[in-house]
Amino acid sequence: MFKDLREYIEFLKLKDDLVVIDELVDQDLEITEITDRVVKTGGPALFFSNVKNNDVPLAINIFGSQKRMCWALGVNDLDELGDKVDKILGMVSKPPTNIFDKVSALTKIASVAKSQPKIISPKNRKAPCQEVVFLGESVDLNMFPAMKCWPDDAGRFITLPLVITKDPKTGIRNVGTYRMQIFDKNTTGMHWQTHKVAAQHYQDSGQIGNEKLEAAVVIGADPVTTWSGSLPVPPSIDEFMVAGFLRGKPVELVKCKTIDIEVPANSEIVLEGYLNLGELRKEGPFGDHTGYYSEEDEYPVFHVTAITHRKDPIYLSTMVGIPPTEDYFMGLASTRLMLPALRMVLPEIVDISMPAEGIFHNLLIISIKKSYLGHAQKVMNAIWGLGLLMLTKTIVVVDHDVDLKDYSQVAWRVLSNLDPEKDILISQGPLDDLDHASNTPRYGSKIGIDATAKSKIDGRSRPWPSDILMSKSIKDLVDSKWSKYNISN
Repeated sequence: MFKDLREYIEFLKLKDDLVVIDELVDQDLEITEITDRVVKTGGPALFFSNVKNNDVPLAINIFGSQKRMCWALGVNDLDELGDKVDKILGMVSKPPTNIFDKVSALTKIASVAKSQPKIISPKNRKAPCQEVVFLGESVDLNMFPAMKCWPDDAGRFITLPLVITKDPKTGIRNVGTYRMQIFDKNTTGMHWQTHKVAAQHYQDSGQIGNEKLEAAVVIGADPVTTWSGSLPVPPSIDEFMVAGFLRGKPVELVKCKTIDIEVPANSEIVLEGYLNLGELRKEGPFGDHTGYYSEEDEYPVFHVTAITHRKDPIYLSTMVGIPPTEDYFMGLASTRLMLPALRMVLPEIVDISMPAEGIFHNLLIISIKKSYLGHAQKVMNAIWGLGLLMLTKTIVVVDHDVDLKDYSQVAWRVLSNLDPEKDILISQGPLDDLDHASNTPRYGSKIGIDATAKSKIDGRSRPWPSDILMSKSIKDLVDSKWSKYNISN
């Protein structure tokens, strides 16, 4: 595991999967155009060492492939993420009964306990993220190469921050990833959407009479910690604890200089500040991960009270647009991590998939082991009641034996098995802030499609046809003959 972003970048260099670009590039539009071409052709991570009118280098596309996503998270295959979670959750569903199981359970519990973030004292060891400190009037966000990604963007945006807030009632920490439009040298927008935890912290602060909400923004933590900010975990779970669990060692934190929040000590850049309750400002438009511009709207204003950073910091960024972009691979890893937890609630689920074109909230494909009439519809309604999955606009349910990684197979099954009159469920409910198709913002219709094979349990009298499958004996015979030919099998 990598202790910081720098170690990961050096690792990518050794793997010949990062290109250092020394030629002068413009942070406005040009870096986006280069990165978009690279990510869509399966290219490497990029390190821009010579950004126009800026002394700070910019790293981008560090998560932009399945291979790099695995390296970043310390696994050989993304399914290993779910395996790690499954072992812990297994203790809940199947408590240990014998001495051997109990010893194993203690080991697992110890691994979770060791995942808790660790606070370091600046008196004992200076945190790398606080090697350079700017306070008050010396704060200037223009020292970093924040990007204007698309022609109609309202300005330059910080696109891959870890925004840290605390629940004003309980003090529980939350880490989220929200874009931030830079307004001037010491203020930005804070685009946390309606259904996000930080937005709830902001609302709760006003309800209990607070005048402001403190927040810290981290740019360029170690790869696991950076990725953890995008996880849709429950509000009671600390994203830094999840990062520590996956890293196998705790995330080291240090207290900020001007606010009561802790940040990853080995991160590159930290912005400290606050949001005044009720202070809103027009933010956007912004070329978003939907492939469309999200419209201008009013969002809270973040006031920066301090900037701290490492000596010779690296600015970590990303760009989004017409899929696939880097965020697709981050989301792919998230689905593999969250699958075991989803199975605890809905054990009939075999697998899930969110295609890049579905941009996370537009399409969720689920395979299930169906047992009774209405089973697929039961799963759809359950998904629409689970956390941020409530925002899913289209749910497609297929049988357990469908390979969700093979979208051609999925499309064949759906289009062949669908009886539109009986197999489509229309519902109403909350939608993602970025959904532009609904007539009412954040609310509208959703569709569920039951593409499972139908039988007597579905009330069907007509026989269902069998799949066309070759016998195993013929497959083995052809395999043995085929191997001597130098052509693809």
